[in-house]
Amino acid sequence: MTPSTQILHGFLAPCLLSLLETAPDYGLALAQRLDAAGLGTIPGGTLYPALLRLEKQGLITASWQPSTSGPARKYFEITDAGRSALASHREEWASFSQAVGGIMSPRPLTPLAPATPGTAPERSTGRTT
Repeated sequence: MTPSTQILHGFLAPCLLSLLETAPDYGLALAQRLDAAGLGTIPGGTLYPALLRLEKQGLITASWQPSTSGPARKYFEITDAGRSALASHREEWASFSQAVGGIMSPRPLTPLAPATPGTAPERSTGRTT
């Protein structure tokens, strides 16, 4: 199952930074890697504006490199600022995904808690604070 467009837009930039962390790559190859990772087909009209935003923010750089199988390709490479931003994204993701996972995970409902007279009964969430 591929993520919805709304979800994808929020996570595409950190995913691109993560893919570029190990080595520079070009747009089509990045799209193929995202697809292989389970994000589905990322249209060029989504991918290239995201790469341009990262470049304008100084998180990646771009350079044209010759190709052995056709015209030159625009390769993208993560910068030190991009590595720092990626580390922040990872921390944010760890916290966010844990919180969302706790909410979204199916769990059995506990019985209704006893109500005091004049109030509605409350269902326990099973969570502690």
